[in-house]
Amino acid sequence: MKSACQPILLVLALTLGIVSLRAHAQKIDPVPFHPQKAPGLVGSYEPNEYLFTAERLGAGQLQGPEDIAIDADGFIYTGTADGTIKKISRSGEVSTYARTGGHPLGLDFDAAGNLLVAEPYSGLLIVNTQGVMTPLVTQFEGEKLGLLDDVKVARDGSIYFTEASRKYRLDQYQLDFLEGRPNGRLFRYDPLTATTEVIMDELYFANGIALSAEQDFLLVAETSRYRITRYWLSGPRTGEREIFLDNLPGLPDTMSSNGEGTFWVAFFSVRDRLIDGVQPYPWLKGLLARLPTEFLPKPKAYSLVAAYDENGEVLVSLHDPSGKNLGNITSVEEHDGELYMGTLTGDAIGIAPLKEPEAIL
Repeated sequence: MKSACQPILLVLALTLGIVSLRAHAQKIDPVPFHPQKAPGLVGSYEPNEYLFTAERLGAGQLQGPEDIAIDADGFIYTGTADGTIKKISRSGEVSTYARTGGHPLGLDFDAAGNLLVAEPYSGLLIVNTQGVMTPLVTQFEGEKLGLLDDVKVARDGSIYFTEASRKYRLDQYQLDFLEGRPNGRLFRYDPLTATTEVIMDELYFANGIALSAEQDFLLVAETSRYRITRYWLSGPRTGEREIFLDNLPGLPDTMSSNGEGTFWVAFFSVRDRLIDGVQPYPWLKGLLARLPTEFLPKPKAYSLVAAYDENGEVLVSLHDPSGKNLGNITSVEEHDGELYMGTLTGDAIGIAPLKEPEAIL
């Protein structure tokens, strides 16, 4: 008990000292959250160093390449912190494809080759095949959209996109985690009628989206609750939602489907005892929120992606416990026998060969 309390007491002492100097600092409206005991990195999550040797495509030329989309010709697209979308050849040549401002996050192509972009400051954007950008959805019911995070285009043309937080900006994501309220939503945009609807609300930092092979359901990562939620799009359970994976060993971020029954999930980091330890205490979280951003608890550097089947069974997990090669991974895409990985904190796209689980473990 003593060892469990020491980190919280240390944080409290530091917090009280700094907050006393910041009378006009950020305030949040926190509620208690009691995380389940973290499952740990055991069994199918046993650490390995598979990602330590991953190729670093575009190294030094990409600032925070958070998500990845790959076109029919094999070119790779990613949004970076300078507000641009980069186009990258497999050999590593980098060019600017479009300028959106902000920090474009989720990317996906529609059937016509247009690139959909979830931009956390300006809304859902569309970039045509000539690189011309047009705002598609910037508000909902008269309210400006908040922190858009991911976007996926279904075979029927429907465009699904997440709003991680309707209250906090990208640079304030830690405040959303501390507040512990369901500020996220999942939207569907119909390009035929140009209408937008909320299909799931009260989500906890709604992040990545992945569609099933038959596209009868989709998954949404609720990052700050360490879980993934399923929403049924068709069949007898249409419109229902349920927990697909719960009490995960890390923070699920952007996801993808290989279209053949496998979901890939990028984990921004593994669970942290200190971060879990402060969650039950709103008063402490309120104090922490008044600290400068650099003093807030941050997930450790750890590279992790995992594959699951459509029943939620873990197929394989790939790690770099040091986090030195790729940093915190925020997206993962399977393409042509390789895995492509993005990162919000690094300067390159990671590429690793796709092998059978037995060859990795």
